[in-house]
Amino acid sequence: QLVESGGGLVQPGGSLRLSCAASPYTLEYYAIGWFRQAPGKEREGVGCISRTGGSVVYADSVRGRFTISRDNAKNTAYLEMNSLTPEDTAVYYCAAYWTFLAECRPQQKEYDSWGQGTQVTVSS
Repeated sequence: QLVESGGGLVQPGGSLRLSCAASPYTLEYYAIGWFRQAPGKEREGVGCISRTGGSVVYADSVRGRFTISRDNAKNTAYLEMNSLTPEDTAVYYCAAYWTFLAECRPQQKEYDSWGQGTQVTVSS
């Protein structure tokens, strides 16, 4: 089970950090992806991080503003979001798939475990 936390209301230009915690299994053997779905839109990828954290992929829309990281000792992944705009308003999801590869794949179809999502609203 994956559980996201850290969402909320933030002003434009502000920052938030989302967390994705896993139980009972260990995230060490899983690639983690972050996705979001805005009202009336399809779910889209934000980015992903490999099981070791050595490889990270970002969507063009967030590159340079968002940072994905993980702490396998804490069994948690993170999405640090800076310079937020109203266009970043969405429900954010983390997801995972088991892999032995030192890479992550950003496509949704790769992921078979999903969290319930956390709302991020960017508004003044």
